[in-house]
Amino acid sequence: MFATVASWIATSIEATGIIAIVLGAVVSISHFLRSILAGQSFVEAYPSFRSNLGRSILLGLELLVAADIVGTVVVDPTFVNLGVLSIIVAIRIALSFALEVEISGHWPWQQSASTRDPPSRR
Repeated sequence: MFATVASWIATSIEATGIIAIVLGAVVSISHFLRSILAGQSFVEAYPSFRSNLGRSILLGLELLVAADIVGTVVVDPTFVNLGVLSIIVAIRIALSFALEVEISGHWPWQQSASTRDPPSRR
């Protein structure tokens, strides 16, 4: 019974991740097209489109990792499945870091220029 419920939860989280990516892509594209139709140039509208799309992909990836963890650890925790899970999680984490760098322009542990405190004056 517990394994069935956990499997259902993992599938639900996985579906939510897929929906987040698809809806995020649709919303990002619609905002991009609306900006273009409102007279904004492609060069002006593209960075916003790219960051919005990247954020939706990041959210979806995080949900998919959570689903993989629930599905593997709770439902069928064999050494082979845990090895496959670790590879999948490592790949998705690498994708997440790459997307974060693309969106923000810096590593997640670095402060951006806009969030740094100005130097104190004495």
